[in-house]
Amino acid sequence: MLASAALPIILEAVLQLTLISSTASTSYPDFQLFNVKQTLIGVREPRPLETSEYHELSNISESDQGKWKLKLVHRDKLSSNTTSTLQEDSHIFHARMQRDVKRVATLLRRLSGGGGHDSDATNYEVKDFGSDVVSGMDQGSGEYFVRIGVGSPPRSQYMVIDSGSDIVWVQCQPCSQCYRQSDPVFDPAGSASYAGVSCSSSVCDRIENPSCHSGRCRYEVMYGDGSYTKGTMALETLTFGRTEVKNVAIGCGHINRGMFIGAAGLLGLGGGSMSLVGQLGGQTGGAFSYCLVSRGTNTSGSLVFGRGAMPVSAAWVPLVRNPRVPSFYYVGLSGLGVGGIRVTLSEDIFRLTELGYGGVVMDTGTAVSRFPPPAYDAFRNAFIAQTSNLPRVSGVSIFDTCYNLSGFVTVRVPTVSFYFSGGPILTLPASNFLIPVDDVGTFCFAFASSASGLSIIGNIQQEGIQISFDGANGFVGFGPNVC
Repeated sequence: MLASAALPIILEAVLQLTLISSTASTSYPDFQLFNVKQTLIGVREPRPLETSEYHELSNISESDQGKWKLKLVHRDKLSSNTTSTLQEDSHIFHARMQRDVKRVATLLRRLSGGGGHDSDATNYEVKDFGSDVVSGMDQGSGEYFVRIGVGSPPRSQYMVIDSGSDIVWVQCQPCSQCYRQSDPVFDPAGSASYAGVSCSSSVCDRIENPSCHSGRCRYEVMYGDGSYTKGTMALETLTFGRTEVKNVAIGCGHINRGMFIGAAGLLGLGGGSMSLVGQLGGQTGGAFSYCLVSRGTNTSGSLVFGRGAMPVSAAWVPLVRNPRVPSFYYVGLSGLGVGGIRVTLSEDIFRLTELGYGGVVMDTGTAVSRFPPPAYDAFRNAFIAQTSNLPRVSGVSIFDTCYNLSGFVTVRVPTVSFYFSGGPILTLPASNFLIPVDDVGTFCFAFASSASGLSIIGNIQQEGIQISFDGANGFVGFGPNVC
């Protein structure tokens, strides 16, 4: 599959985490100083992508001991270039929270057996390409984008990375209905490496709810906001810097609506066989590592494929598999801590049941971490008890615990920690749990109550921390690096 042995592949980010996180097994500070002023400067003065960066990120690559680098951007960077109204802080925040609610609905739908597909997917035929699609919001739930080449010669496209999805897909010509993207829609007629997939192919057998027309395999995926992609399956070449990955099974979407503003499609990194990680198989050992960086900042992070990406000194936690949704990465979480004190909770509240309910999922597509109501209430109340010196204000959007920090340069806040199964404790930087919701100094405790027994560790809480997935051996690692 690989035309180059240059793995692992690194996808570099243009974002930044302002405070340092740490992993520890025995101790951590009870309190930390949070720089309110510096955080607000980042909100008020985001640096949008320059025009040259926006359209030519695929040309910014370099080799480093066999590692190939590309840039990865947060969607807010693209939004500031494509839609001027999204520069308004309130609009950006509320749009992100709306996307987040829809994202969580997608995960719950899949757990309930909906599979993320329309019930009439098997009736999908060529005539459907001309029909209108009723969609949810126009901006979908994608948060982090990478720029790669699609086809031969490679056409540069932004792709959303998503650890909770398996399929890789791009918008394709002829496109009877496509949402707006930053680059021309990919035309398979101009690619020498494009090959359609027959209905009898093993690729067609591995996708959910496939259908067939004129001997060609068709797919359909619907997301929680009502948006979806429909099209044909194909084998195509993807290019990461100077590294070509041949015969990747992708969806070529001819009807797509409302998914990811600016991006051409989705690069699934889930645990299933059809994700990019699954398709690379033994060549990367099911291993990849990423470091997500905060919105509105400019430091680099990374996404790395291959066993060489696995850090030696990470704090490793067992992955927990759920046969009902093999795409999801579950981890063992045993408790939560505030200010160095473990919150009194039953460990059963985070346990994945034999029937596949509950548990804790790591997800790049969800922004805000969710916990079941009993866990969230106790966690939030512990935080409130240790921040009684800070002025409270009314809740905002999905957040019920907010503060007016407009008169502060720095504030002293309690630490927030995750206790993982086997002993590791991950203590978050304050910027990963106290986030601005406007540009005047309103900050909220960045967690929410789950509508079900499912817990989710979202990307806000993951920011700035190197996170490594060793699928072959069944572990996820935290640290030791930060970004």
